[in-house]
Amino acid sequence: MTPSARLAAAIDLLTAMEDAPRRPADAVANSFFRERRFIGGGDRRAVSGLVWDVLRRWRRLGWRLTQAGGDVTPRLLVAALLIEQGRPAGEVAQAYVEGRFAPGVLTRDERFVLDRLAAADEAEMPRAVRLEVPDWLLPLLEERFGAETEAELEALGTEASLDLRVNTLSGTRDEARRSLAQEGLRAEEASLSPWGLRLPGRQPVTASRAFRDGLVEIQDEGSQVLVTLVGAEPGMRVLDYCAGAGGKTLGLAMTMLNRGQIVACDVSETRLEGAVKRLRRAGVHNVERHLLVPGDKWAKRRAGSFDRVLVDAPCTGTGTWRRNPDARLRLTRDDLRELTVKQSEILDRAAALVKPGGRMVYATCSVLEAENGDQIAAFLKRNGAFRLVGADSAFVPEALRGRETVRLSPYRDGTDGFFGAVLERVTAAAPESVPDAETSAGDQAIA
Repeated sequence: MTPSARLAAAIDLLTAMEDAPRRPADAVANSFFRERRFIGGGDRRAVSGLVWDVLRRWRRLGWRLTQAGGDVTPRLLVAALLIEQGRPAGEVAQAYVEGRFAPGVLTRDERFVLDRLAAADEAEMPRAVRLEVPDWLLPLLEERFGAETEAELEALGTEASLDLRVNTLSGTRDEARRSLAQEGLRAEEASLSPWGLRLPGRQPVTASRAFRDGLVEIQDEGSQVLVTLVGAEPGMRVLDYCAGAGGKTLGLAMTMLNRGQIVACDVSETRLEGAVKRLRRAGVHNVERHLLVPGDKWAKRRAGSFDRVLVDAPCTGTGTWRRNPDARLRLTRDDLRELTVKQSEILDRAAALVKPGGRMVYATCSVLEAENGDQIAAFLKRNGAFRLVGADSAFVPEALRGRETVRLSPYRDGTDGFFGAVLERVTAAAPESVPDAETSAGDQAIA
């Protein structure tokens, strides 16, 4: 594709995203490229890179365009991005040409707006706009990060690294590095996860032999750390309560050496079906899947029977903004209110499945206290059968060992934002206290 054709494709993709404001950007992009198979891999990465850069700067670019007297359109957003990245306005205008695969010439009004962009006084830019967060959310983020708020939000606005988890059922971390290197993929060991590897930027890992053979799986290092908190060992009975497509289920099977039993539950049949291929590729065979449906008696029959229960709760996903910058634009106060209610309900249901002496790990990919520390405090207040214990399993990285709760963030830890807490059952639950499964058992993305 020519540079102009890439610009046109980026504008078209942004337009498609605007037409589906509640649909995740990556889902829109997948559909967009599936319908345009003539766009090759390199061009797809270039177009996606442009679009994701716009999404990361959406509020700032929009503010600057408005200050310059223009409308916030995909055409002007892309042009403003290029100017912000250092391209002269005249050079950018020359890329807007006529043609079948071209964006079309800039109108006189569009040129006027782009010429005026430099005149905007950024000292007047509101702080929430500069930090690329909704106005209502900034105080909650300041509550979490304090003096590091700006540094953390800047880190959340950068492109994430590509993290891999080595599947030790198939080989060692050194073997995985060597296999990737043979195909030009130079991976470094992750700093926290004992199984992690890290690659810079976007790279075609899924085409590598290491991925095809199940030696590596794509998974953020922070998500891998949450698996270490569970401490799932061979012979245990383990429940992944909100398993989705099985990202953490795979890690649990690995620490259990494929011995014992894992039950992967979710309310989405599609997500559970999506786990089958991943489990097979990884050589995992100690997992059974269970679909949670309204009125399901499955949980009551298994009350107090699991050694470990992982609750990877549905959440705002504020910790994943490096990968999903569009999520910032969709998140509302109502979303947060609804999710915190759902999280409490899920915690209570999952808790009934833990055996005395067993443990439940509550995890989110959120950085908000309302979904994390506040949830744990409220749960312990209403449920005296549990106590909070430190991160002490044999798999926990030394740097995190003993922490009462684990909070990871991109600026401080180089991972996505995650929260994890380990809760141990100290007394048995009464059978009648086990609630039925409901549809509120949770929709969540697998990290």
